[in-house]
Amino acid sequence: MRFIKESTRIFSLSALLVLGILSCSSDKTDAPFTFAEATIADVQSAIRSGTSSCEDIVSGYLARIDAYDKPSGLNAIIFSNPNAVSRAQEIDRKVAGGEILGSLFCAPVLLKDNYDTADMPTSGGSVALKDSVPPDDAFMVRKLREADAIIIAKTNMAEWAFSPKQTISSSYGTTANAYDLSRVPAGSSGGTASGIAAGFGVIGMGSDTGNSIRGPASHLALFGIRSTLGLTSRDGVIPLAFDRDIAGPMTRTVTDGARVFNVIAGYDPADPYTELGMNHVEKDYTEFLDENALQGKRIGVLRALVDTEDADPAITKIFEQALADLQHAGAEIVDDFVIENLDQHMNASNFCVRFRYDMHEYLKSLGADAPIKDVMDVMENNEYSPYIEDRLKFFGGNPADVHPRDFDPPCPDYPQHPGRQAYLADVIASMDSAGIDAVVYPSWTNPPAPLERAIEEYKGDNSQLVAPATGLPAVTVPMGYSHGNLPAGLQILGRPYSEGLLFGFAYAYEQATRHRVPPQGFAELLQ
Repeated sequence: MRFIKESTRIFSLSALLVLGILSCSSDKTDAPFTFAEATIADVQSAIRSGTSSCEDIVSGYLARIDAYDKPSGLNAIIFSNPNAVSRAQEIDRKVAGGEILGSLFCAPVLLKDNYDTADMPTSGGSVALKDSVPPDDAFMVRKLREADAIIIAKTNMAEWAFSPKQTISSSYGTTANAYDLSRVPAGSSGGTASGIAAGFGVIGMGSDTGNSIRGPASHLALFGIRSTLGLTSRDGVIPLAFDRDIAGPMTRTVTDGARVFNVIAGYDPADPYTELGMNHVEKDYTEFLDENALQGKRIGVLRALVDTEDADPAITKIFEQALADLQHAGAEIVDDFVIENLDQHMNASNFCVRFRYDMHEYLKSLGADAPIKDVMDVMENNEYSPYIEDRLKFFGGNPADVHPRDFDPPCPDYPQHPGRQAYLADVIASMDSAGIDAVVYPSWTNPPAPLERAIEEYKGDNSQLVAPATGLPAVTVPMGYSHGNLPAGLQILGRPYSEGLLFGFAYAYEQATRHRVPPQGFAELLQ
């Protein structure tokens, strides 16, 4: 086995100037830094030009959280990092001393509450772990910190990541949708999505077992990526199903998503799945960000996930306009693209109920101080939200100390799973036969449901249907708004390890349409 170490890219300030990432001193302006829609480049340019310090920027985002999150009823943020300001002061000292800085320096990060942090609790949305402080950082958290990003807060999530429908935890309550506080942000990464949409940070980190990055990103007019299974590490992320889980960024722009992906993608010896992707990491995903990336590309329309019985006509209309916009950007639209045996694959019993085993492994990683030893202890101790009771019984149905491959019947890991590999093979063969570069469909065919009817009105979630079972990469990018101000997302699915192409396609579409607008109610604070 060959090991590849993906080191965090670091640059001196002079190198950043050459690359055009930072403004030169002649660009200094007296205009105040604006927080709500700021990008990583905006943050770094403000620091280099002298418009703001890193401490000013981090303190400003923390002030936005205090001013808007709980007072508005959004409840995206569960707590702020007490070390964030002191970390910002360290960055300012490095800037003053001309020291080398990481590629994400001073970018404020909102972190889903299932990412381990050695300096803050990690609860996974469960009151049972509300005070659990892991012994070390998750792989991705470590990479972000090595790149000089600053974890400023943790975000609420659906309990144990069980729900794609809503974001409610027994540890911190209910999160609303920043575009309409009476609506859901989807789940389970709804706290991250609403927090980034409202301008409480610049980088959002979520996780996706079936929907939970792309669904909330779609509902909050964000870019989100579920990468190829094996290209990124899940070490230190509280699991739901380790053979499907993905962790990754949710950002307001495709460019910021690509910059974060440069830092977090790569081999991790603590995650055996990353052996699959060892030789597939691109040197720089931002090199694919080209306004002409769609020129001459063949994009297949998966009508099976568009013209569904319960699709909202307003979303369908937006999607049809998205196809016209893709074509105007140079793509050749192949409509209707058909995946061989799609219905058979979508209805197959390919999901492995391994949550209890995966949690057993995670809880062991916490050491002797783990609050519980078996996740099903929460049921015995009545430490769970009523809405997850059925899910808890379902996901906790197998033994805690038996590997899924030894279940009766056995549940093989993804690379050896015959049903999932057959699905993957059929998707790739169908794309090859049609000469397709990528596949598109709405991330959801329905708008965000009302909070009080989140379960009853859950419909239209397409993210569950292709990418998780096949292990294929998929992104979502804003494609407009329905019913006034409710965001909708365009999902783009590709072949294994085609993340570079997907970044390029999403960027070209984003630049051609400029759909993202911030939600109302989270304006700049008065200086």
